[in-house]
Amino acid sequence: MRNRSDSIQQFVSHKLRSSRPANALFVLVVVIFLTSAGLCQDNPAPDDNVPADPYPNAVPVPAGILEGGTEWLNTSGPLDLKQLRGKVVLLDFWTYCCINCMHVLPDLKYLEEKYEKQLVVIGVHSAKFDNEKVSQNIRNAILRYEIRHPVVNDSEMLIWRKFGTRAWPTLALIDPEGRFVGAQGGEGNRELFDAVIGKLVDYHRHKGTLDESPLVFDLEAGRTAATPLRYPGKVLADEDSGRLYISDSNHNRIVVTDLNGNLQTVIGSGRAGRADGSFSEAEFDHPQGMTLADGLLYVADTENHLLRIVDPEEQKVTTLAGTGKQGRPGPVQGNLLQTDLNSPWALCATDGLLFIAMAGPHQIWSHRIGSQVLQVHAGNAREDVINGPLKESSFAQPSGLSLNSDGTFFVVADSEGSAIRKVSVNPDGEVTTPAGTSELPRGQSLFAFGDVDAAGSNARFQHPLDVAWHKDTVYVADSYNHKIRTLDMTTGEVKTWKGTGQPGDPMDTTQFNEPAGLSIAGNTLFIADTNNHRICKADLESGEVSLLTIEGLTPPQPPTHRELPNFDSAVPITDQTVKTQPNVTVKVILRVPDGYKLNQLAPVTWEAFLIEGDMVLPAEATGGREEAQVTGDAAEFVLPLSNTTGKGTVAVEMSYGYCASEAGVCRLATALWKFPLTVSDDADSAEIRLAFPETTVREAPVPETTVP
Repeated sequence: MRNRSDSIQQFVSHKLRSSRPANALFVLVVVIFLTSAGLCQDNPAPDDNVPADPYPNAVPVPAGILEGGTEWLNTSGPLDLKQLRGKVVLLDFWTYCCINCMHVLPDLKYLEEKYEKQLVVIGVHSAKFDNEKVSQNIRNAILRYEIRHPVVNDSEMLIWRKFGTRAWPTLALIDPEGRFVGAQGGEGNRELFDAVIGKLVDYHRHKGTLDESPLVFDLEAGRTAATPLRYPGKVLADEDSGRLYISDSNHNRIVVTDLNGNLQTVIGSGRAGRADGSFSEAEFDHPQGMTLADGLLYVADTENHLLRIVDPEEQKVTTLAGTGKQGRPGPVQGNLLQTDLNSPWALCATDGLLFIAMAGPHQIWSHRIGSQVLQVHAGNAREDVINGPLKESSFAQPSGLSLNSDGTFFVVADSEGSAIRKVSVNPDGEVTTPAGTSELPRGQSLFAFGDVDAAGSNARFQHPLDVAWHKDTVYVADSYNHKIRTLDMTTGEVKTWKGTGQPGDPMDTTQFNEPAGLSIAGNTLFIADTNNHRICKADLESGEVSLLTIEGLTPPQPPTHRELPNFDSAVPITDQTVKTQPNVTVKVILRVPDGYKLNQLAPVTWEAFLIEGDMVLPAEATGGREEAQVTGDAAEFVLPLSNTTGKGTVAVEMSYGYCASEAGVCRLATALWKFPLTVSDDADSAEIRLAFPETTVREAPVPETTVP
């Protein structure tokens, strides 16, 4: 958890501030989640139906508290809490560099799926680094982390200050009547928020103040094209075998080419998972760093919290270490497959020793290959930039490793400390900081970043993510400065080698966009230009940069499995009889309530199903979702028929979005109809008419809650 001062207290008392002028400043203090389990006890219900308010001390949130953001992302416009009345709202204060913030995302996904119709999550992105204040960079982070809820760019930290937030990440909870329930800092609070949200849902459902109509948002993912590589995180060039290994991180696979980019194989199915097996069966979850030892490829399977082994000859993947669960801080020296790992991010190996940059606990771990144990090599698990003996030193989210020429030490891209560290391989050695700041009081090294070419402690980086050693020079992927820098390990001098400091685009090889991976073979530096979804290679002698083209590489195929709707819940309608012909027109009346409009950015889609009976529908009629045409308040599509007589039971499902006229809140209307369909030579009709039930669409309830 990242603090600007001291840590947020557990079960905090939190201040809410309105954006009104100082003479009308509204300040509230709320004590939240009262018991040790984070739950208030239910009082006896006043009647048989409505339970007691589980959080009677919750207070109204001031109007306009979400105002002040630079831009809203993953939604068609700004959101206001008034538009979300009837929903439980969970605010996630985060910054995309932060490993703790990344760890919260699976918890948010779990809650969003469990409370799909009752909960709205809003990410409040309050940046630590200057680069993180740029909306386009946040947009890339949203896509890279596969976030599916709205995010506001709180670049000036105005919303952060209104809530009195003091740490990344912090989650703040607002009930369906617009009342602030409380907040909690740090990661690992899934069970707490699950229990509290469950109580809120139960109470407000009984009270009639819960809106359970589904919402849809205009996601950034819907406006992006598929690419052969997707946010590649790391590269590993092996001169001996002539191979280049690429962590195609967001495709959950490892791509293998030769050093000229000729595709050799793909390791992993592309599905996110942890299955071992053949190259086509194995699964990864956003893999990052790799290293080779004794002909085997070791992979940091980051979001699985695993270490994997790839055998190129046997073409199979196995698990070396980890349980698949995220580890918590504490003593480490356990059996490989019984030890919880915590976001392993980078690897290097020498003389039978495997070193792991364990980004989650801010440590370097080690493993003697062939043994059955892992142990901490360096780092006291306290996030900072502190030098000294290995176990007493501090790191800040180490993200890249590279061995020196004789294997006596390795350098570390210490990303959150914006520093380059030097770590002895000898367990009696020390940690130093050849470039960037260290040893500043009260953790201020975590905020000493910039873009300064200078020597030693006067140099400044901005969240470097990788390093590559070559002839006493360290090449640095200075990710948030969009540069490749060099560090002369003899003089300590840091210089800009490539990049202008501005994010480039996929057509320009003179600029990069948050490069995150480096590896050298011969005189060629391979660069994972992460946000440009590409690999570049740079000649270390001439300085020429070119694009590595991988012919024949395509994105993984999406899963083909789809769940069928619950036909028992379908709206039954009377028998439909149509004339024998190749197709029939289906017209559907849509319903859009006052104050809303049809979402023009999202198509009206339909899908047909043949449940039982004769084959009145051909296979192409039931092959998946299709787009309908909209005219006025009706949607229309052509349903193929088998052009033969018969009778069968058919279902039709249709969905569309409708949005508030003046804001970014969009709701989803979905209806499923089931009816007997008779195709007859004697019928006259060539049309089927359907209408959305009135109960399908609704406006959110707006309880009478006011703030003075």
